[in-house]
Amino acid sequence: MLLSETTQKKINCIIEQREFKEAKPYPHIIIDNFFEEKFAEKLSNSFPDYESTFLDNYSNAIEEKKLVNHWNKFTPPCYKALHYLCSESFVKKINKFIPESKNLSADYGLHGGGIHMHKKGGKLNIHLDYSIHPKLNLQRKLNILIYLTRNWQKNWGGELGLYNNESSEKPGNLIKKIIPLFNRAIIFDVTANSWHGLPYEINCPEGITRNSLAVYYLQELDSKADPNRFKARFYASPWQKNDKKIKELINKRSNLNTSSDVYQ
Repeated sequence: MLLSETTQKKINCIIEQREFKEAKPYPHIIIDNFFEEKFAEKLSNSFPDYESTFLDNYSNAIEEKKLVNHWNKFTPPCYKALHYLCSESFVKKINKFIPESKNLSADYGLHGGGIHMHKKGGKLNIHLDYSIHPKLNLQRKLNILIYLTRNWQKNWGGELGLYNNESSEKPGNLIKKIIPLFNRAIIFDVTANSWHGLPYEINCPEGITRNSLAVYYLQELDSKADPNRFKARFYASPWQKNDKKIKELINKRSNLNTSSDVYQ
């Protein structure tokens, strides 16, 4: 079993399931010591070097990160972890948080998932994830993110911000910050206008990266599915306001109509 005893108890606890639904600003749960300790160490040590040529590079004004979602490029520990997170047995465990979703399934193609890495200066503007999978025509329902950089320091930044979710057009106020501590997982509902991101540049030392695994879970389309959102919808940071180039970049990256307003 890859999961720690703490995680197994938390996932099976009815109280935790209620806390997931009642969490603010939208349904989520944080699980520390997610993987069994020895496996988490192996997993952390198996992440690629940030300069590896097989990593996909996103370097622009709204995101600075690298990722890889190709199964044949994963190290054995990463492959094993992601395989388990996509397994039917794990999907059944997290489906307990959303019993209304009868046919939850993992995205084995890891569209947007896999290994994510941010170096010093890394960031990711506040955004909503895609609503409808561009190839499967299924709705994205849950995300799991697992942070795997050992000895992460609070003063390095890199917190995942969760923002008020009253509107699908723009984020509200910052409600919660989640420090990316080693072996910490967050599971959250992405159908709830779940604005999130890390818009402030990370200040970790050179040679250290903010590493995580990500897997997304899908369901049949329902009334919350946004028929126009096949890509993430980004939002401009306050210091990017009135910058026409930022607006053009966001419209292009988010596949929005050029008349869309990403500032108000």
